[in-house]
Amino acid sequence: MPRIAVLDDYQSVAARFSDWSQVPGADVVEFHEHLGDEDAVARALQDFDVVVAMRERTAFRRSLLERLPNLRLLVTTGRRNKSIDVEAAVERGITVCGTAIPPHGTAELTWGLILAVARNIPREDASVRAGGWQQTVGTDLAGSRLGVLGLGNQGAQVARIGLAFDMDVVAWSENLTDERAAEVGARRVGREELFGSSDVLTIHTLLSKRTRGLVGAEDLGRMKPTAILVNTSRGPIVAQEALLDALRDGRIAGAGLDVYDEEPLPADHPLRSAPRTVLTPHLGYVTRNTYEIFYREAVEDVAAWVSGEPIRVLQPS
Repeated sequence: MPRIAVLDDYQSVAARFSDWSQVPGADVVEFHEHLGDEDAVARALQDFDVVVAMRERTAFRRSLLERLPNLRLLVTTGRRNKSIDVEAAVERGITVCGTAIPPHGTAELTWGLILAVARNIPREDASVRAGGWQQTVGTDLAGSRLGVLGLGNQGAQVARIGLAFDMDVVAWSENLTDERAAEVGARRVGREELFGSSDVLTIHTLLSKRTRGLVGAEDLGRMKPTAILVNTSRGPIVAQEALLDALRDGRIAGAGLDVYDEEPLPADHPLRSAPRTVLTPHLGYVTRNTYEIFYREAVEDVAAWVSGEPIRVLQPS
């Protein structure tokens, strides 16, 4: 029976959500710390036949796959994973499978970050616990403008919630049409207007070669000094140094961030001490419902593969 590695189980909850009795005799090892660089991953996974990877926390490039001679099945939570070289895996006879992913968690967290920054919730919470009272003046959302960069599934959910807050919702992406924007109650605007007029600007686009560094110093320079930037998509979409400069210089009012260029975020990273920020550790998909689906379907993937009839197989794009 296979030896199975479950990676990046930061909260030590994988066993709670997984029923490995579906794979009798399986030897399952959960890794509760991030394994680190490619050398560390290769050493740790040498003897495993199956790896269950949590989202994009650990990259499986061609160079790593070539160092894992026993690997025969790689399961990723979610339907796609840009950190896995599926083509290289298939070439080496490694089956790659995925799972479903619930659609709501990241959109909901986005609004948690928006409200936390707009109403200074972490600072006021800390003040009350320390014996203080009313330290800040918050920002109203009703009547302000929500700018959505990327109007796919996540962006559309965020836009609809913005309407419930009585916000004026505008959106931009390279291929966005007026019709698509109207479907979710938004209005398509140009890129310059999106950055220049939004009171809250939230990012919901996939990371690719085209979108890496998409939001740079020029875009941030267009934003109002009272505006808030929120990123729950992928860290490298926003030029990190440009964002740090904008925050330090007070050129934007604040930022709510759930994603970073490097994850886990290093202990000495300058974002940890950046002013006017609310930081969460990539929690967009970290919910009970999501984990129940991820781990249940990951076990199903392994069981189906063991039986010789793999399911939810991913193909090279």
